[in-house]
Amino acid sequence: LDNVANHSLSECRRVLTPNGIYVMIGGGSANEQGFLGPLGKALNAALYSRFVKQKMGMMMAQPSTQDLTLLAEMVQSGKLKTVIDRTYKSLSEVPDAIRYLEEGHARGKVVIAVE
Repeated sequence: LDNVANHSLSECRRVLTPNGIYVMIGGGSANEQGFLGPLGKALNAALYSRFVKQKMGMMMAQPSTQDLTLLAEMVQSGKLKTVIDRTYKSLSEVPDAIRYLEEGHARGKVVIAVE
């Protein structure tokens, strides 16, 4: 599941298993995608799927209690994994977290734990 869609489809394919499934939920900004905006990336994903084993597509999010419950169950069972790159322990570290994100090195979620 890709909530941001800020990487190319080729980059996304590289992290999938040979028979993996890529689902784009966000399409990136119109500036990144050209005239068609996120629709262009969705069309490219559908086209890619015709020629490779990996399947690629787009989902329009309309969250419901049932969907969120299913996602929670998938996380708990290990079928869906959340990747946490770094955890910052206090609000004083927020500037460091933002700087890290802006540098483009994050390979998962960056968490700020507030107690």
